[in-house]
Amino acid sequence: MITAGAGEVIERDIVVPAECSGWRLDHFLKRRIGRMSRTRIQSIIGEQISFPDGRPARPSSPVRAGETILLRRPAPVEPEVPRHFDILFEDESVLVIDKPAGLPMHTTAKFWRNTLVALLRERYPDQQMEIAHRIDRETSGVLLVARNRQIASILTRAFARRAVEKTYLAIVKGDPPDEGKIDVPLCLLDTKTRVMMGPAPDDGSGLTAVTKFRVIRRLPGHALCEAHPLTGRQHQIRVHFASIGHPIAGDKLYGASEALFMRACEEPLTAELLACFDGLRRGATSPATTSRARARC
Repeated sequence: MITAGAGEVIERDIVVPAECSGWRLDHFLKRRIGRMSRTRIQSIIGEQISFPDGRPARPSSPVRAGETILLRRPAPVEPEVPRHFDILFEDESVLVIDKPAGLPMHTTAKFWRNTLVALLRERYPDQQMEIAHRIDRETSGVLLVARNRQIASILTRAFARRAVEKTYLAIVKGDPPDEGKIDVPLCLLDTKTRVMMGPAPDDGSGLTAVTKFRVIRRLPGHALCEAHPLTGRQHQIRVHFASIGHPIAGDKLYGASEALFMRACEEPLTAELLACFDGLRRGATSPATTSRARARC
């Protein structure tokens, strides 16, 4: 990011993978920036996109494998988010932090400064911090952060081979059974957001996804559940509870609809819109801070 004139400018490098070689520039950017409409992408190409060799950027310009396209745009006015996190444990290798609900982890079209990655850079400017796993922006809970790349590699392998136990707490709607095992393969759905997951068709193409759960407490119209994901798919717990008819309270995407989720991303949370999300500003789920995390490294 650099300062230009009266405001800040964000610079982002976008590397063209081999499978996209020869694509039109607008088609390639549509794939990389899925939530942006093609009309909007075409409008920014002449103003914010440049090629490394200096050739003009046009919607029909072909992209080349391995080249780095530069996106240079005015920094957005970011929504306010919690910018403080508590440190639960630290040594020379790792940080264990309690991420507050509402703090995004990584840079998006909407967030640049107000992310956990940016806050780690601010607080530890001389260290190569790498987050070992992720939780959704609206989810609060425990995160493990490596303080160098060697430790990050160890932790990444530990998470990949399921050597780390995860426990989540979630308030779900309805009256689920006392305990259960949800074994529903998942796949990425072909939707406008390009982030929505769902149960896979019965053709063997889905990703294996298994979640165990038990009810801790019954509440009027809801239940507080402890969930143990045995696999690590995107939005797994949210999709699994929704698939058995007990979506997480306040879940904008899987408890309401994609259209309402998009409205919540683009509009203020009015009383009318909030009512569509059970009156909650965020989904009621969190990695349990009292759970055991066992990494056999």
